[in-house]
Amino acid sequence: MIKSKSKSRAKTKKNQKSQELILIDEGQGLIFESEKDLYGYFSKAIDELEKQYHEIKSPTDFTDEEQIKLEHYLETTLDTPDEVWRDEKSFEDLVIHYFIRSFIEDNNKLTYIAAAYVAVEEQVPTFVLFHFPTKIEEMTKHYQKANMVYSQKLEAVAEGAVEGDALVDGDPLAIGLYLSMIKLRGEKDIPQSKFKDFQNLREDTIENADEIWRKNDMDGNILVSFIKEFPDNEVSGLYYVAVTQEDSNSNVHALLFSFPTNDESLVDRYRQGENLQAEEISQESSH
Repeated sequence: MIKSKSKSRAKTKKNQKSQELILIDEGQGLIFESEKDLYGYFSKAIDELEKQYHEIKSPTDFTDEEQIKLEHYLETTLDTPDEVWRDEKSFEDLVIHYFIRSFIEDNNKLTYIAAAYVAVEEQVPTFVLFHFPTKIEEMTKHYQKANMVYSQKLEAVAEGAVEGDALVDGDPLAIGLYLSMIKLRGEKDIPQSKFKDFQNLREDTIENADEIWRKNDMDGNILVSFIKEFPDNEVSGLYYVAVTQEDSNSNVHALLFSFPTNDESLVDRYRQGENLQAEEISQESSH
């Protein structure tokens, strides 16, 4: 077990007696006269986080020695995370934020995770209770809990997200598929910033689709794409595409994302798998 996994990033100031104080969150009264007092305040949460970690850690994950060599990823994880999750329920009177970021080390992917206290007013991490690298995906998922308050990928898709689809909620499958679609778009296609101008076409596309295609992706997800051409639109060659995920038990569809395009080759990317008749489809929103 690695010792001293906690780490302060707090500012300091001197009081009237010239004693140096540790400021974790001055606005919330979290001001400490010594590191002993500081660690004592967070000790219960630190102990619980360590206990939870060792209960779920896989024997095939990084050893203690390997973790020490990877600790340099902590600062980058805190400063520029891929995701931040806010946990208000695990600890009484203490809100924890989980900072998560992926890295490539020797051609292998690893994820660094830091459980930290975030100063309320400044919204910056000032005290790290526990941190570690992992190469086990299930370990990462354990800390993707409570409420996601930041996602680098979600920021990248914000322009194209339309109310009512899973993209708005930060669904990982929706985000991944959407980003793949963006990479395939032609330079003269409709820009993301204009997507919301066409969102009124989504309902008509789903209810009166010209084409409906179903396919299974490599992870076993059943994807169903609704495609409709709008020849009378002022945009020449306009299509609207709505991509959904089908539940294998109920056959009901949850809307992942939708988009306008005038790129016929991009539309062809969604004409894959089984061509369905509209009457076979049940629909529901992602909510």
